[in-house]
Amino acid sequence: MKKYKPGVLFGEELLALYKDALENQFALPAVNTIGTNSINAVLETAAKVNSPVIIQFSNGGAQFIAGKGMPNDNLQANIAGGISGALHVHNVAKYYGVPVVLHTDHAAKKWLPWVSGLIDAGEQFFKEKNNPFSVHTCSTCLKSRSKKTLQPPWSFSNACSRWVWPLKLSWA
Repeated sequence: MKKYKPGVLFGEELLALYKDALENQFALPAVNTIGTNSINAVLETAAKVNSPVIIQFSNGGAQFIAGKGMPNDNLQANIAGGISGALHVHNVAKYYGVPVVLHTDHAAKKWLPWVSGLIDAGEQFFKEKNNPFSVHTCSTCLKSRSKKTLQPPWSFSNACSRWVWPLKLSWA
């Protein structure tokens, strides 16, 4: 684990981790989290076993982070919870000494506005910090950022890369 910096990995360092895992045949544990308590537990465990880790947020888990009592008629709780969880990881992972991949769990088509909201927040985060917010799943049939048509993954990848690469994101 010492070959990777502690904190959220992105860009070339993230690709190096993926390549290392493939070449050395090890798996990266991925854990869906639902609050700072589960995020901290994942980080603590990864530190104890000296392993990089993938911290994931599902749509429901992200909403749980914001609080189930928060209004969510436009997925604002899902988006705010995902942002809050990601910011928590950005703020504390380095202190645990753990390399982390932030990831949105697979999203059904109906949750694309949630992913889009996280990407919008990621664009703002990138402008302020010059590093990306998280990694997003593009493995299902997703709506293009223009929201005009649904495209299968093989067509979507071109549209996806237009906003993924400038933000130094990757997709799984």
